[in-house]
Amino acid sequence: MTHAPQHHIQVVAHRGASEDAPEHTLAAYKKAIEDGADTLECDVRLTADGHLVCVHDRRVNRTSNGRGAVSALELAELAALDFGSRKSRETWRGRDEEPDWEYRPEDRADTSVLTLERLLELITGAGRRVELAIETKHPTRWAGQVEERLLMLLKRFGLDAPATAELSQARIMSFSARSLHRVRAASPTLPTVYLMQFVSPRLRDGRLPAGVRIAGPSIRIVRNHPAYIERLKRAGHQVHVWTVNEPEDVDLCVELGVDAIITNRPRAVLHRLGR
Repeated sequence: MTHAPQHHIQVVAHRGASEDAPEHTLAAYKKAIEDGADTLECDVRLTADGHLVCVHDRRVNRTSNGRGAVSALELAELAALDFGSRKSRETWRGRDEEPDWEYRPEDRADTSVLTLERLLELITGAGRRVELAIETKHPTRWAGQVEERLLMLLKRFGLDAPATAELSQARIMSFSARSLHRVRAASPTLPTVYLMQFVSPRLRDGRLPAGVRIAGPSIRIVRNHPAYIERLKRAGHQVHVWTVNEPEDVDLCVELGVDAIITNRPRAVLHRLGR
């Protein structure tokens, strides 16, 4: 089943096309652009020497062949690690079909640690409009320095102060309302997304933290509380849902009129949406 296009739902590649290629690598983001994703999603953390890198976990143990906390490692130490071969082995072990993407040692540049700067270069040189949804990870020992460095880097690419939120090519997401407040205070027109694993009692009526216009509920919230999504929409908020991989969840998002679907499978979701 595919849907006849209704209102435009943005398809956001979660950590890149992370079902096919190792998450947060250049390979995953190039694949997502090739697959037609509207937006790329990344998590950012600050290294010990002040660089923003795209890594989800506090430590690198799960996604690389190294060990240790991102915040305690310098960029050169992270660059020496391999973020590619483990995913390739895990993803295709026991599968019958041929992979779209397979790790080769010569692809090292595409599977080493990815800086946010390099990802910004990728989207600004993509040859079409590709947006970027950047999640700040908290708590962290660097606290507000994360947002400070992030806004400085966006400024270098001319993305820190869009004329309006609607025209912005970048948006900042976080589970931390304080992080979003820092961003709003420094750059009021940059869109912010409040991510939610559960709905706190004080926000059940559809309100969001001050100044935030986009809700980011999990697919579990959407499945269990569809009426809450309707309340958010009635309150005038956009709704960006994570992480939506199953066809029936895509259908539910369409039915509820969400604005963006964040997925590990951008190509499959685009197909499901009839695009």
